[in-house]
Amino acid sequence: MRIKIVLDAMGSDNRPQPEIEASVQCAENLGVAIILVGDENVLKPLLAAQPGDKSHVSIVHAPEALEMSDHIQEARAKKNNTMQVGMNLVRSGEAQAFVTAGNTGMAMYFATKTFGLIPGVIRPCLCAAFPVKNGKCVILDIGANAECRPEFLVQFARMGSVYASLLFNRANPRVGLLANGEEEGKGNELVKAAGPLMRAEVPGFVGNIEGKELFAGEVDVAVTDGFTGNILLKSTEAVARLILETLKEELMRSTRTKLGALLAKPAFKSVRQMLDPSEVGAAPLLGINALVFVGHGRSDAKAVFSAVKQAKITVESGLLDSLRQSIPLNSNGETLS
Repeated sequence: MRIKIVLDAMGSDNRPQPEIEASVQCAENLGVAIILVGDENVLKPLLAAQPGDKSHVSIVHAPEALEMSDHIQEARAKKNNTMQVGMNLVRSGEAQAFVTAGNTGMAMYFATKTFGLIPGVIRPCLCAAFPVKNGKCVILDIGANAECRPEFLVQFARMGSVYASLLFNRANPRVGLLANGEEEGKGNELVKAAGPLMRAEVPGFVGNIEGKELFAGEVDVAVTDGFTGNILLKSTEAVARLILETLKEELMRSTRTKLGALLAKPAFKSVRQMLDPSEVGAAPLLGINALVFVGHGRSDAKAVFSAVKQAKITVESGLLDSLRQSIPLNSNGETLS
């Protein structure tokens, strides 16, 4: 039986074309069933015009779409928005995961409202897999919580460790706390308070790390608050883009450098794939009691395809059940953090 993934057809900046294209590609190449959620009057003709086998792509009508500028008040007024309708399909068991390239804050709001949190979780978080030396590193939070308490970071570390273990086949993941110095006691008040808690409660904790340890691949999980993590994410993507564009310009300057570029083309292709955000596609909202993935608003069809692929892998890995077991509770069902 095919895994069913709900795809918010009205999430991306260029909606719904990237979602329409990706839905057919996913159904054909990933062996999943896609439920597109959006205005059926808009989606039906676009889907019909899309080449490929559409037998495993269906549409569920949701007449309202959330904007990137929407806040809770505006979102609440849109009772039949694509996020709410789509998440209801997952809650009712008609699908196993929800994917959107829409408003991150609203995705977190509706996911919490619709599914609740995993028992014991204080706050959900967004995580991403960063390319680092010899592989990838899970970084969290990357934007769901601008302000955090130390116990939030402890839970982020536990959930990130589970995610890295299952998806990257890493036994006993190494966990680091992002700071401005390796020495214990460095960092702001949040980092200083979180360090001792993580050392006591997080298996595999190696202490503070700086950017050089992160990108050298010395940890499998890097933990930070959502404000810092979001800046890190966007800055890293911008620097990667700058390096690739600068290299391309320099290599096109003369016949000699063009020849060198031709010879090095396979290497450049590998680097480009490693640094391309669309290869990952979306970040899971860990801590929500369901599988919810949020991608870039500027996602193209390739990024949406990658997001659905990640959702499928996550369903197959049993991540949700493993996350439910990662937060220790006391006899009253209360978190121990």
